[in-house]
Amino acid sequence: VALEIANLIKVKQSQKQPCILGLATGSSPKGLYAELVRLHKEEGLSFKNVITFNLDEYYPMEPDSINSYVRFMNEHLFNHIDILPENCNIPDGTLAKDEIAEYCADYESKIEAYGGLDLQILGIGGNGHIGFNESGSLQNSKTRLVALDHITRVAASNDFLGLSNTPRTAITLGVKKIMEAKRVILFA
Repeated sequence: VALEIANLIKVKQSQKQPCILGLATGSSPKGLYAELVRLHKEEGLSFKNVITFNLDEYYPMEPDSINSYVRFMNEHLFNHIDILPENCNIPDGTLAKDEIAEYCADYESKIEAYGGLDLQILGIGGNGHIGFNESGSLQNSKTRLVALDHITRVAASNDFLGLSNTPRTAITLGVKKIMEAKRVILFA
């Protein structure tokens, strides 16, 4: 998968176009990110034309929190490659509740302005969720604030030192935008 992404980045570079990647967090893509870092450091793969959109973020969540997906992406990928910081988009877990709907619409509009996602990486939760779109989410669902399923919260509870500390909500890219990607790769 890392080689497929590297080839896509290079094709887009040769066309002088940005490469728009949808990224996931969790255990599934860690090996992928390690290999992309290796390709950058050992084989000179540049990420300067790459623009990323992450699937989701817990809400509320400070970006420097130990469980933040901003921190996850920095530690596993962004801090180790030459991507421009302004090209890394991760849902904002610090918004006021009344700002979330507009923010989510803007997040989707930004993806659309780049012509959509060239490639979307997905993991899959134990209960079948992609992003934080829990089982039963509608195919046409948009980017939004969602309530997390109890099973999802239990699975994450060790990271939060118990269920009572685990967020009940998250911001997630909707199923519709995920499925509009030109290519989707699901890690399981």
